[in-house]
Amino acid sequence: MAFLLPWACILVGCFSVSLAQASSLSDMYPPLWKDSPGQFSGYRVENGKYIIDPWVYPERLGMYKILLNQTARYFEKFAPGNEQNLLWGLPLQHGWQYSTGRLADPSRKTDCGYESGDRLCISVDSWWADMNYFLCVLPFLAAVDSGIMGISSDQVMLLPPSKNQSSFCLTVATCQSSFPVLMTKWNAFYQHLKLPSSSFEDLLKYLWVAHTSTLAHHDKTFDDRLEYYSQPEAYFGKSWSCAVEYIAVVQFPTILTLTHDFQKSLPPRMLVNGDRAPIISDFTELQNAVLFGLNVLQEVDNSKGSLSLTIWKILMRTQAARKLVLDLLKVILENYNPTLFGND
Repeated sequence: MAFLLPWACILVGCFSVSLAQASSLSDMYPPLWKDSPGQFSGYRVENGKYIIDPWVYPERLGMYKILLNQTARYFEKFAPGNEQNLLWGLPLQHGWQYSTGRLADPSRKTDCGYESGDRLCISVDSWWADMNYFLCVLPFLAAVDSGIMGISSDQVMLLPPSKNQSSFCLTVATCQSSFPVLMTKWNAFYQHLKLPSSSFEDLLKYLWVAHTSTLAHHDKTFDDRLEYYSQPEAYFGKSWSCAVEYIAVVQFPTILTLTHDFQKSLPPRMLVNGDRAPIISDFTELQNAVLFGLNVLQEVDNSKGSLSLTIWKILMRTQAARKLVLDLLKVILENYNPTLFGND
């Protein structure tokens, strides 16, 4: 039971969709979704190539939007309106990063990402932005390479950041050269997606394999950026990366409604020195509980000789087990906060 308690906090948002009031799906889209390019023609063209600047929020968001649009037809068999598209988790997470100020320059040496400067700028010094880069560029360019996007692999090029340019691949060819294993895993997801026989559960498995492999590969690449953050924010960043590994084991379905509601449980702003969950005054009870759970899970996972992730994988080997733990967590959460599920 002690092992499940952090999960009762972390996965609380998984069930909030059942209590959400009816609303338009468009209300759940990331910030500036409607203003971002939804097709390649929304970007400028040079020498027959689409040029995209992933260090500008609407342009990076547009990459996700094109990806969602081009894969929509494959998810129609699960539900209309593209709501069941498993790729929604990527742009929604990026939108949360933008709205909470996590894409801005944490060193404050520039005004990149701040209201007082260029709010749409994405800083290369942001740990969140750099980690997200590969959860945007690799799935996007792998989709191009798979043929899903309707253009050839040499028709798109990304602009480099202002520094540390060697850390980032910019084309299908350079990403394949620098990260061949990761590109192969994302491509495997798309190839499986195109199969008429593909099931929702199988797609979840392929997606989470590609997602967690991408995070794991870059886990320490940008740790120097964490020095710019407060201790609570830096710890939260690593805690969140750790938690994603466990969430992946449960095969959390990253559809639009579920992901949107889940993110309500995440910190609504950057953490500062003095923030200590579960007693952060301007956080909701839910946000405090989830942040506390994330921190506990990180401590358990980092403890010497910890087998927590291995044990979790063993416990969650079957679909029945994964469903059981989600149902169990719902019961725990209802007891934790009866009003959360609309109970009197």
